[in-house]
Amino acid sequence: MADGTEAHALLAGLAGAGTAPLDLAGAALALASFDRPGVGFGWYRQHLGELADALHGTAASRNSDIAGCAGTLSAVMAERFGYRGDDLTYDDMQNANLMRVIERRRGLPVALGILYIHAARSQGWQAEGLNFPGHFLVRLQAAGGRAILDPFNGGRMLEAVDLRQLLTAIAGQDAGLLPDYYEPVTDRDILLRLQNNILLRSVRQGAFERALSVIDRMLLFAPDHVPLWREAALVNARLERMGAAIEALERFVELAPSSEERHEAAALLQAWRGRLN
Repeated sequence: MADGTEAHALLAGLAGAGTAPLDLAGAALALASFDRPGVGFGWYRQHLGELADALHGTAASRNSDIAGCAGTLSAVMAERFGYRGDDLTYDDMQNANLMRVIERRRGLPVALGILYIHAARSQGWQAEGLNFPGHFLVRLQAAGGRAILDPFNGGRMLEAVDLRQLLTAIAGQDAGLLPDYYEPVTDRDILLRLQNNILLRSVRQGAFERALSVIDRMLLFAPDHVPLWREAALVNARLERMGAAIEALERFVELAPSSEERHEAAALLQAWRGRLN
């Protein structure tokens, strides 16, 4: 695995999967492996199997309703295996690396959510991420019911009042719950959200080489995700790689749905081309 061949192939194979459910945890491990060259997947995949087995072993007696299913899931993840959010070093980028999250049992909401979704789906339950702003949440559907869980806080079930409190803490007292916040996101969007945590921190730190490598990984499994091409263009420009910046921005212009975005990008392209003359 030192050359990243397996990880590269796995992620590239997801590009044409559309909105179908993906092997989320497997893909997140592949992404994590780029920052840990030479570290194999074996032990981590074994742990994913242990999560599924542990949940299967306890679910039979407690899955008569959604509360039982949710309680069993949180008991396995948070109590038996000790998974919880990293409050102390939240911005540490290892919190978005699934290998390190598994080793430390600490992580960001989206990284922990991937593990919750993996475990829930292993039981045949439906689990997906929600389009909630600023804090990744998981919606579990099982035993004829639905529940929204917070993987960062021990898999706690959230009611409407809890969601409102969470939203106002993130967006301010005037923020209101919108129907969109209850909408599921695709598995591809979850992986993009996971990597965006690393990308944004890299850019903020001025680590543009690392930011570009993260964008390249994201483009492997989401080559038609329009904002990535603009980001690739801007990061390449910061690195004074104007040829690559122009190519990325040209691709953005091809894909951008908004005429205003295309117009702005075309003006920037003209300026960049002028720098090459």
